[in-house]
Amino acid sequence: MTAPEPFEALPEDWNKAVAVVAHPDDLEFGGAAAVARWTGQGKEIVYVLLTSGEAGIDGIPPAESGPLREAEQIESARIVGVSAVEFLGQPDGTIEYSVALRRLIAGVIRRHQPEIVITNNFRDTWDGDVMLNQADHINTGKATLDAVRDAANRWIFPEEGERWGGVRQVWTAGSPNGRHAVDTTETFDVGVESLKAHKAYIDGLGWPHFDPAEFLEGISRSTGTRLGTTYAAPFEVFTP
Repeated sequence: MTAPEPFEALPEDWNKAVAVVAHPDDLEFGGAAAVARWTGQGKEIVYVLLTSGEAGIDGIPPAESGPLREAEQIESARIVGVSAVEFLGQPDGTIEYSVALRRLIAGVIRRHQPEIVITNNFRDTWDGDVMLNQADHINTGKATLDAVRDAANRWIFPEEGERWGGVRQVWTAGSPNGRHAVDTTETFDVGVESLKAHKAYIDGLGWPHFDPAEFLEGISRSTGTRLGTTYAAPFEVFTP
């Protein structure tokens, strides 16, 4: 059996990133330990959540779930050193790829002017085979990738502010096509605590034996092996 190719380390010669994802908890299921590493280096990272995750807990009505999940996300972000968290009020579970969504995200990019944009895995699966991805993740990731190009074009969405062409790369967390990773050995435990902060959501999943540390270790250890570290977080890299 052929061994998987080694991962290449992500560049870290940047100062500001914006993470655009669909739901509270999306970053915590694999990416939060990487964020903790970067904030520990003094980098600025802004979280932008398209929805409040209001449709994500079967036993709690959206009007109650949305504020609860926002509060959990703010705490989860605080644990990894992120103080700026924005919720854009898009409908949970029914995000559609559209020009309007590209406009919304392009406006975020122009306003924050990041060098790196982080988003969801937008491939059809998580494993390149049978573990299906969810439509909100797919549409968010694709729209974010296009919005980076839109933000750099002064003639597209001029009402959303001055063009910003300073995004060097877009990184999609957890992609099965990832060829890059970042060492999270020193921040793995912080990432676990960040995921644990989504207690109401995890409880609502109805997974009685779910262990956040065990789940994240399964991803992080195999990725770390390919990077040459104990733990690591995988990303697919796109250069606009």
